[in-house]
Amino acid sequence: MIPFILRRLIQAFFILVLVTFISFIIMNMAPGNALQTFIDPRIPPSELAKAEASLGLDQPLPVQYLRWLKAVTEGNLGYSIKSGGGVLELILSRLGPTLILMGSAFILMFILALIIGIVSAAKPYSLTDYIATFTAFAGISIPGFFFALTLIYIFAVQLGWLPTSGLRTYQENLTGWSAFIDRVRHLVLPVTVLAFTGVAELVRHIRSAVTESLAQDYIRTAKGKGVSPLKVLTAHALRNSWLPIITLIGVALPRFFSGSVIVEVIFAWPGMGRLLVDSVFARDFPVAMGINLFAAILVLLGSLLADTLYAVADPRIRYE
Repeated sequence: MIPFILRRLIQAFFILVLVTFISFIIMNMAPGNALQTFIDPRIPPSELAKAEASLGLDQPLPVQYLRWLKAVTEGNLGYSIKSGGGVLELILSRLGPTLILMGSAFILMFILALIIGIVSAAKPYSLTDYIATFTAFAGISIPGFFFALTLIYIFAVQLGWLPTSGLRTYQENLTGWSAFIDRVRHLVLPVTVLAFTGVAELVRHIRSAVTESLAQDYIRTAKGKGVSPLKVLTAHALRNSWLPIITLIGVALPRFFSGSVIVEVIFAWPGMGRLLVDSVFARDFPVAMGINLFAAILVLLGSLLADTLYAVADPRIRYE
C-alpha cells in the first residue's frame, strides 16, 4: 500500500504542474491585466510599463509561470493585486466557511442518498422506488441556480422563515445557543441546494449497485439459511456495493467545491467560491491561481482517498 501511495503522489505532482500551467496560460491570455483595472486610466503608458515590469507582467507567460511555481514550492502563493494582502492568508480566511458549507452538505447528501438508495433497491418498482427515481432525475435536470432562487422565493421571501444570505445576522450580537441557531438557519438553504444535486446523482448509483448485489447467488443462499431481510440488505448486499459508492464519493468531493462556487455567489456566502468569482472579475490572477491550486489538490486527494479506501472496503484488493 505504501509504495502505491508514493507512486500516486509522484503522479499527482506532475498532474498538478500540468493543470496549474494550463490554468495559468488561460487566465493570462484574457485581454488586459489587473493593473489596468485598478490604476488611474490617465496614467502615462511609461509609468504603466514600469508597474508591469515591477510585477513581472512583461515577461513571457512560461517565465511568469516558472516564477509562480518556484514561489509556490517555497510556500508563497503571492500577493493580491487588488488588496495587496497575501494570497494564502486570503484563502485561509475564506476556507472555514467553505468547509462548513461543503462538510454539512456532504454529510446530508451521503446520509439521504444511502437511505433512499437502499430503500429503493429493497423495494424495486414500488411507489417509493418511483418517487426516488423521479426525484433523482429532477435533481439532475433542474439547474442549481434555479433551484436556489426557488427556495429563496418560497422560504425567505414569501414565508420569511429563513435568511437569504450571509453566514450570520450581522445586526445582532448573538452568543451561545442563539449564535449557533442563527448559523444553522443561514446554512439551511445553501446546504439544501448543494446537497440536492449530489443526492439525486448518488441515489441512482447506490440503487443500481445494491440491486445488482441482491441478485447474486450468495444473497439467495443467505435468504435460504433464514437470515433476516435487514441483515441480508446491510451485512451482505450493501457491504459488497461499497466499491462503486466509494468511487462516487471520491469524485463528489471536488465537484462539491465547484458547486459551492455558484451557491456561495447566490447566497452571498463568505467562502472561497465567492472569492474566486470576485478575483476573476477583478482579474486578480494571483488569488484565482491560488484557489485553482487548492481545487486541483482537492481533486487529486479525492481520487487518492477513493483508491486507498478500496482496500479497506474489499480486503481482496491489494496494491503491489
